[in-house]
Amino acid sequence: MPSTLRARNLVVGYDGHNPVLENVDLAVPKGQFLCLLGPNGAGKSTFLRALAGLLPLQGGELTLDGAALSTFSPSARARRIGFLPQEIHPHFSYRVDEAVALGARVAGHGHWFETQLGAEAKVAVAKALERVGALDLLHRPLDELSGGERRRVLVASVLAQEPDWLLLDEPAAMLDLHHQASLFRTLRRLAHHDGLGVLCVTHDFNLAASFADEVILLHQGAICAQGSATDVLTADNLTPVFGEHFELVPRSSGPPAILPK
Repeated sequence: MPSTLRARNLVVGYDGHNPVLENVDLAVPKGQFLCLLGPNGAGKSTFLRALAGLLPLQGGELTLDGAALSTFSPSARARRIGFLPQEIHPHFSYRVDEAVALGARVAGHGHWFETQLGAEAKVAVAKALERVGALDLLHRPLDELSGGERRRVLVASVLAQEPDWLLLDEPAAMLDLHHQASLFRTLRRLAHHDGLGVLCVTHDFNLAASFADEVILLHQGAICAQGSATDVLTADNLTPVFGEHFELVPRSSGPPAILPK
């Protein structure tokens, strides 16, 4: 059985409010690239934060390789699960290599108090930046980058942790079409060739259909469809969830394009 990050009967909410997620089951096995889709307010970001062990549970359980996630220390959890939230606003003016080095130090390449990167950390930083096509940004100040460039650097900082699982909340936001496709190819390669378990939130049906092994459709805090893109991304499934009518347009190769009518 593959190594798995698993949610069973997950219930998550915030104080004084009804649960955002109720009785959600999902397994994220290593070696698979999964995409999570759903409308705004469906609970996608809450789900990722819960899977990363960053939110208290109101019910159900989270396990990593069969062990309760709550038994892992924060540092041990960070070495196994890399999490990229939807928005990050650094409070300091880091250089790119310094920002990515924060992730490398989670993986044990150097210490937090070091001001100079050691040889091991430099290799980890360069490798992570190369994976997202951002090695040319190595010595740039983070606050001088475009939104898309900064997003690639933040993805690299999570990769530098060398985790077993990647949980990414809209990592392709603000990227141009070339870098969106390049990032999703990287995520698929990390799953298929490096053996990571990857769960990615996206609003782009066509990126998910082109690259993901499985697609999960979340609506009102519950999973309403899960499986291959061909089975899940149908007009019958998407119309009631998004309140729009869709058509599937055949292409010469690959899955059909999904377009609003």
